[in-house]
Amino acid sequence: MKSLHILGSKEMGGAERWLVRFVRAMLHHGESVEVIVRRNSDLARHHLDGVDMRESPMRTVWDPLSRWQLSRLIAASEAPIVQTYMGRATRLTHLERGRGKVHLSRLGGYYKLTPFRHAHAWIGNTKGLCDWMIRGGLPAARVHHITNFADPAKPLDAEVQHALRQQLMLQPEDWLIVTAGRLIDVKGQATLIDAFSQLPAELAGKRLRLALLGDGPLREALETRARQLGVAERVHFAGWQHDPAPWFHLADMVAFPSRDAETLGNVILEAWAYGKPLACTAFRGAREIARHGQDAWVSPCDDALALAEGMREVITNDALQHDLVRAGARRIEAEFSETAVIDQYRALYAQLLDNR
Repeated sequence: MKSLHILGSKEMGGAERWLVRFVRAMLHHGESVEVIVRRNSDLARHHLDGVDMRESPMRTVWDPLSRWQLSRLIAASEAPIVQTYMGRATRLTHLERGRGKVHLSRLGGYYKLTPFRHAHAWIGNTKGLCDWMIRGGLPAARVHHITNFADPAKPLDAEVQHALRQQLMLQPEDWLIVTAGRLIDVKGQATLIDAFSQLPAELAGKRLRLALLGDGPLREALETRARQLGVAERVHFAGWQHDPAPWFHLADMVAFPSRDAETLGNVILEAWAYGKPLACTAFRGAREIARHGQDAWVSPCDDALALAEGMREVITNDALQHDLVRAGARRIEAEFSETAVIDQYRALYAQLLDNR
């Protein structure tokens, strides 16, 4: 069945990256998909080639012209499922119940619920988020849990890999720790840099390096912190990476230091998909999906010393690395595969249309 997906952000972030991954996965599985994004946004200009995409101004949530223009695009679509992401697109989308189309709002974080209440149904990507929505007054029968899927690991391009190694001047004895995410407070990169500074420059015969994938308002402060702690020459700020696959292939280990407010944390899934040992913090999403000592080494949030000790344990323990990687691969196959998640969306769409 056809579905229409709407997101009104200007720049790329976690929700935007998920939209790209999700609609391409739907197309790969034979589903008919349309997308409406904000005019002249990063999504419109760079990320949706080959997707049936339209642009709408979506200037502000209070702009009646933006709402009217978006409503015309929705009315022109034959899709009975209209799925919105984030507050702007959801607030600008208003569909009357019983008029043939179902408004499904997907939440990927603990946002204020008022802008989302007018939707007909809601998706949360963690069970904790769904419970929170229900406690906030949304009808339990219309709140649905579907997790994110992990992208299958992309094939390794040897030439790209070689160029990246040269760019970083990596030596065979180097141990590269990779983290990914916008450089904002909730991602906890400050704690990771503090933890990295507490590890020796060389550990178990490995020279430790750290690469941060992503950009954001905290970049300057994080770069300053690395200089103050004396590790700037071993910390690489890679900026936003539309395709992080080469970095995950290159990594010897993935670290994910988010603070408690982090909802899910796709980097956990990416570490498992690329077969990398994972050290993360016990934020809300990790408490739900990661299993300490089995598929991840989990330490308390905001505790640089504990995170440093966790990374030390993984780096120096070959058997632990092997066990974490093997268990992570099993979790991907059983719970977080693209096919499993797309099948859940298909079933939900069918259920919503039967009940409209």
